[in-house]
Formats: sequence, C-alpha cells, structure tokens
Amino acid sequence: MRYFYSPMFVLTFAGVESFIFRKKIMLTNIQTKDISELYSTPIVQQTAFWSVVKKKLGATTIAINFKSKESFIYHTPASQQDDIIVSDLLVILQKIDRDHSIAYVPYGPELEPAEEFQGMFLEELSESIRSFLPKNCIMIRYDLCWQSYWAKDSDHFDENGYWLGEPPTTTQELRFNFNTLNWNFRKASYNILPSNTIYLNLNRETDEILASMKAKTRYNIGLALRKGVVVRSSDIDQIDEWYDLYKQTAARNNIFLNDVKYFRAVLTTKINDSKSPAEVKLLVAEYNGKPLAAMFLIITGHRGTYLYGASSAEHRNLMATYALQWEAIKISKSKGCTEYDMFGVSPGPDVNHPMYGLYRFKTGFGGEIFHSLGCWDYPLNVEKYNIFTATELYSQGYHVR
Repeated sequence: MRYFYSPMFVLTFAGVESFIFRKKIMLTNIQTKDISELYSTPIVQQTAFWSVVKKKLGATTIAINFKSKESFIYHTPASQQDDIIVSDLLVILQKIDRDHSIAYVPYGPELEPAEEFQGMFLEELSESIRSFLPKNCIMIRYDLCWQSYWAKDSDHFDENGYWLGEPPTTTQELRFNFNTLNWNFRKASYNILPSNTIYLNLNRETDEILASMKAKTRYNIGLALRKGVVVRSSDIDQIDEWYDLYKQTAARNNIFLNDVKYFRAVLTTKINDSKSPAEVKLLVAEYNGKPLAAMFLIITGHRGTYLYGASSAEHRNLMATYALQWEAIKISKSKGCTEYDMFGVSPGPDVNHPMYGLYRFKTGFGGEIFHSLGCWDYPLNVEKYNIFTATELYSQGYHVR
C-alpha cells in the first residue's frame, strides 16, 4: 500500500511570504491487485481481457487500485463531500531496449476529474505508482480518453461547427499543468490510440438509429443487402481470411501492419472469470462466399467497439462495409449495449488528413464526434525521456496498441 503526500512550498513576492499548498491529498489506498479484479468498464483497453491479450504478446501488465473522496476531484454538494470513489487502471510495461522500459496506460485512467483538478490528480497518481514500476522505467505515458479542453470551447469551432483542433503544444502544456506542483507533463509527439472517435447512441429503437443516419449511408446499407451481401460471425479457423483483407487494407492506406499473432491473441482470449471480460466477434461480409470486408467487434460493459476493420479492393460497388457496420450495430444493441464506438476518425472534414476517408464513412452512421486529450507523458528520467522522444519523431505509420 502506498500513500502520496503533497509537499508544502513557499513563494516570496514583494517581501510578503505566501504559503501555497496542494488542495489535499487526493488519493489513498493505492495498491496493486490481481488483473482479474479490474473493474467492469466500457473501455476495452482498461479491461482484464486486454491485459491477457498483451501478456500473450509478451508484455507485462499491472493493475492498480486507488480511492479518492468525491469532493477532491469533482464539484460536489456538501452532503456528498465524504463519498468515496474507488477506481483502478491497467498499466502496460513496454521494453524500449535491453535496459529501459516505459509504462503505458491505454485510455486510462477511466476516472475523469473536473477540469481544474485533472493535472494535479494525474501528477499525484504518477508519483504514487512510481514504486510499482521497474527502476529503469523512464516515463509514464497516459493515452487519455478524457475530453479535450478545446472541444468544450466554442472559439475552437468554425462557422460550420467543425472543430479546429488543439492550440500549439506550449499552450496545451500550460493548461494541462495548471495546479500541478512540478509542471512535468509533456504532450507526446503523437497519439497511439485514436484521439477522435464517434459514439452512436443505441438507446433507441433500431428504426430510429437507421433513420438518424445520412441518406446515402441508409441507401448503401440497403443496396448491400439487396445485392446479396451476407454478414456472418467467423472464428479462429477463418483468421487467414481476415488477415488477407487486413494486409490489402494496410498496403492501400499505408498503415502499420500488425502480425497475425496479434489478431489471434485478440480473437482467442477468454477471461470470463474476471470482473471485466469482453466478448469478441470476428464479422465477415461476403458475396457469393467471397469475403469482401471484415471487422473485430468487441463488447465490454455497455459499449460495442469497432476495433479493427479491413476490406477488399474488389466489388466495392456492393457496399459490403456498410452492411458490416450495420450488423455490428445491431449485434451490440441486442447484447444490451447503450453505445457503439466507431473508433477513430480525423478530427474534422479535412481532405488532407490521413483518416479523412474514415471520417466520411463513419459520420454517415450518425452519432456524436468526441475529441479526447490524447497522449500525455510524465517523465521519470528526464534525460532518457528526451532521448526516447527524439527517436520517436522518426517513427512512421499509424498503429494501435
């Protein structure tokens, strides 16, 4: 068990001493726990399921539990100020060379404090978990799914309602480090997981969901079905069919190519004896028995997530990808999900953005676009961190971990 105590420090200004101290100790009872005890969550990458997937691929994972008073992280009425929140996070340890590693927190922590408390909360969390990490760990990278500050600011949208994106890095860091003691957070040079997605509300009748889509999307769904495109659930025996489509897609879009063992791990992992299991479906859209498109649908908590997708360059006029998404949406709803995550688009309709095609396709299904803060680093060894981030600038391709 670890407790983190925030120090007091003194500033002198115009001959007057001002004593400035941290609001309060925000976190207590910080301790590791068994991976199977990770709490149920709609975030795939923060589940026990994801931990097992990463372990199969050679990574080391840690589950960390913590508590906080609600009043320390939210604006709460006096009657609720002693309410205790219990939360956790999954940390993945990734070796970057023989001697050093980084701690990566994919889409975590799930707990999202009020904006003015976020920096100090994450700083305290970072210092609290240091002792659980390897001595040669040079940084903690949080791939935050918290909503971007600038997605809440009307000045960051154009006259058509499209988001203009974040301000320069220095401005981002100034705002993120507000209220922290060490001003140690750095905006990563790129985001590992998508920082822009679309959430589709499934708390409606199927006909209402269909009616809320763009007319062209509805037409393409109907066209695919009329032309004889059939969507079926597949299994590990058909993984080669998936991988063939995936390789075609990666080559066509110049994206990072994961090894087939990565997808085998995702498809074969079962952890139903945990608090945060996941149901994985490999869906394949076919025409006359020929696979035209495929996707991984993962159901966790109240959310269905379109995690990976691939398609053939052949018979694109049959609109198989539309039939595939519609089937995934219906399956998610039938499983009791209240939302569907389209997982990854460009931040707006910028035709020069590498993910613009996904934006155009996915926005057709309706839903609300969500902009998150993306990757933020907390260096533990500044010298080694600076060397590591310099080498990152030469990495190429977009990939999901």
